[in-house]
Amino acid sequence: MDEIVKKLAGLGLPGIIILILAVASAGSNAAIAALLTSVGGPFGIVGGIGLLGLVKVIGDLIADYGIEAIIKAIYSERSKTETLRSLLYEIQNLPICQELKLKLQDHLKSESKKYLPSLRTVNTSSVKIENNHSFN
Repeated sequence: MDEIVKKLAGLGLPGIIILILAVASAGSNAAIAALLTSVGGPFGIVGGIGLLGLVKVIGDLIADYGIEAIIKAIYSERSKTETLRSLLYEIQNLPICQELKLKLQDHLKSESKKYLPSLRTVNTSSVKIENNHSFN
């Protein structure tokens, strides 16, 4: 048992995914191959195995930076093109802990202040308005 755990730990997140696939398919190699083929889309089983490699890379990035930093960066980028209200609503419905939800919402609110222009009153004494249009 320890030997299997050490080998799967060496594979990282893709190893865990393969383990879950094996348990879900009752150990059937054909079911695992069929699932990898379907996940691979037009690239078949090679695409499925490539997807496991991509999962490994993304898992390593998350381990390096931390999930909180990556989610904050994603929402900061999305806040440039999407409304703050829709992002806050989306965060509220994420399956994450309440503490992380609050951190994300506070981060987005502080980010939005950077991009919103400050509302100031305009001094109208120096503004000259000309009307060259005539209505008949």
